This record gives sequence, structure tokens and C-alpha cells, in this order.
Amino acid sequence: MLCCKKIRLLDILQRSLGLLLHSTLLVWLFIVTAHAEGISVNKAEMRLNEDGYQLSASYDIKLTFAAQQALTRGVTLYFVGDFLLTRSRWYWLDEKIFQGEQTVKLSYNVLTRQYRLSRGTLFQNFASFEDALNILSRQSSAIIPAELIKKDSSYIVETRLRLDVTHLPLPLQVNAMAGKDWTLDSEWYRWMVRPAEITLRGDSKVE
Repeated sequence: MLCCKKIRLLDILQRSLGLLLHSTLLVWLFIVTAHAEGISVNKAEMRLNEDGYQLSASYDIKLTFAAQQALTRGVTLYFVGDFLLTRSRWYWLDEKIFQGEQTVKLSYNVLTRQYRLSRGTLFQNFASFEDALNILSRQSSAIIPAELIKKDSSYIVETRLRLDVTHLPLPLQVNAMAGKDWTLDSEWYRWMVRPAEITLRGDSKVE
């Protein structure tokens, strides 16, 4: 009789341990999945060439499940890359040297099974989602004339990449405002550059 009780107790403990491990695994998978979604900066830099200075950044982009589902069903996603260059002034407000914004549209054609990136009237098709995302992840600003930059000054560069939910169909806009299924924004990433340290075709980068 005592032996039976020990066996039952052992069985209960094993089941409880199994449930605990299963719950822990589910929580871990949820955390990993949530962490994997979103946009973050991989590298940011300021370059100098014959035409002037250019700001650029590369991002790690992981679409949310909702965004991926909408894309494969024909909804175009609008991503906006922002760049801002300012010069600090101790005696007055910071001087805004450059502010640029560019919109890139990511779409999927169900018939041809191709992804497309569009910038204004220019577009490029891709056979795979990964290839399209790789190009989307690299953002560059317009050229900043060299005469606007003072070599002996320090500048603050800010950049971000975000999904513009205002271009989504109205029902999806409501969902985007109500939850985090459509939260895709790297938030502003800032670093300081010193033009005197940037050589022609070189760069001042942060990784």
C-alpha cells in the first residue's frame, strides 16, 4: 500500500514538472518572438564624396505577424526613413542643417509572386521576401552640400525607420491604433559626428 502511494506521488510530481517545463518553454518562445519583431539600427554613418555629405543607416527589420499577413494579401506597406542633422550652439537653439524624409513602398504581387520596392516613380522587383527586406533595410539621405557643413564644428545626426500606418486600409488603421500588432518603429537613433575627421569617400560611423 505504501509502495502504491509513493508511485502515485512520483507520478504527480513528474506531471507537475512536465507542465512547469511546458509553461516555461511557451513563455520563452513568446519572449523570443516578441523580441524578434520590430526595427533596430545596425549601423549608421556620415560619408563625404565629391558632391557633398550623405547620411546613411542600415536596419534590422523583422515584420510583425500582422504586417506579414497583410503584405501577402496584397496590402502595400509604407516605410518612412527620416534623417536630421543639427549643430549645437551654446548661445542659442540648435541649428538645423538638414532634414530629409523618404518613403519606400513594399508590396507583393500575388499573381507573379514577386515583391516590389518603390521610391517615387522608381521600382525594383524581387523574387524573395528576404531580398526585398535586405534592400529596404539600407536607407540613405539626399546629398548635403559641403558648404553647409563647418569642418571645425560637431554635429548631431538622428535617424529612424518606421512603418507609416496612416497609409493602411481604414480597418487596419483602427487595429494599429488599438494594439501593438503594427508597431514597427526603430525610434530616433542619435550619434555625434565631426566633419574634420571624415575623409573623402571615408565615413564617420557608429555600429
